[in-house]
Amino acid sequence: MGYAALAAAGSVWGTAFVFGKWALTELSVGHMVLLRFVFASVGMSVALLRERRYGPIHIARRDLALVLVGALVGVPIQYLVQFQGLAHTTVSHASLMVGILPVLLGVAAALFSHERLDAFGWAGLVASTAGAALVAFGGGDRGDLSGATLFGDLLVVASLFAGVVWILVSQRLMARRYSPATTSAVIVVAGTLLLAVWVISTEGLPNFAALSMRTWLSVATLGLFATTIATLLWNWGLSRVPASQAGVFVNLEPLVGAILGVALFDDTFGPLSVLGGLLIVAAAVVVSTRRAS
Repeated sequence: MGYAALAAAGSVWGTAFVFGKWALTELSVGHMVLLRFVFASVGMSVALLRERRYGPIHIARRDLALVLVGALVGVPIQYLVQFQGLAHTTVSHASLMVGILPVLLGVAAALFSHERLDAFGWAGLVASTAGAALVAFGGGDRGDLSGATLFGDLLVVASLFAGVVWILVSQRLMARRYSPATTSAVIVVAGTLLLAVWVISTEGLPNFAALSMRTWLSVATLGLFATTIATLLWNWGLSRVPASQAGVFVNLEPLVGAILGVALFDDTFGPLSVLGGLLIVAAAVVVSTRRAS
C-alpha cells in the first residue's frame, strides 16, 4: 500500500505543470503559487481537523526548527523557483528535469539518512531517470505555450534540491512520531504563510476580478488535487517506504505529463515515449519488490 500511495502521488503530480502552464497565462509566478497554496492550506486544514479527533496536535519545541526549514524550503523556495522555470520552458522539458529527482534523492538518502540500495535499486533509479528523459523528449512540444530555454530548465533543476530537503525533513518528522497528515499539513500551512509574506510584500495581491474561470479552476486543482491529496498520499507512502526507494515513483510524473500532452495539447507520443514509459514502470516494479540492503 505504501508503494501504491507513492505511485498515485507521482501520477497526480504529473498534472501540475499542465494546470500551472494554464494559470500562468493570467497570473505571475508568485501570484499563481500563492493562490495554489491558499487552496492547499484549506485542504490541509481539513486534514488537520480530522487528525485532532485522535488527540491534540502538539509540535515539540525541538522540532520547530525542522518544521521551519521544511516549510521555507519546501514551499516558497521550491515552488517559486520551479514555476519561474516553467514560465521559461515547456511542460515536456520541465517534466524531463523532474526525472533527475530520484537520483538526487537516492544520493541524499544515502548521505543523510544512512539508507543503502543494492545494485538492482540503483539500476532502477537510473533506468527510471532515463525513462523520464525518453518520455519528455518523445512527447513533443507542439502544445506548450512557450518555448524551452536552458535558463528555465536549470531553474527547474535547482528547485529539485529544495524538493529533496522537503522530502528528507518530512521523513525525519514522521520518524519522530508525527503522522503523515500532521507532517504534511504543518509544513504546507506554515510554508503558505511564509510564501504570502514574500509575495504580497513584493507583488501585492492579484487582480481577482480579472481572472477567468479556467485560471480559478487551474489554481484550485493545483492546490486541492496536486498539492493536498498528492502530498498526503506521498507522506503516507514515505512513512512506510525508504526515501531512496520512494524517489523512483516521482518518475511517473513525466509519464503522466506526456499522456496529458497527447490528450490535451496534441503532442506526439512516439516510440521513444513508449520505451520511456516501459522503463519507468519496470523500474518501479523492480525497486518496489526489493528491500533496501
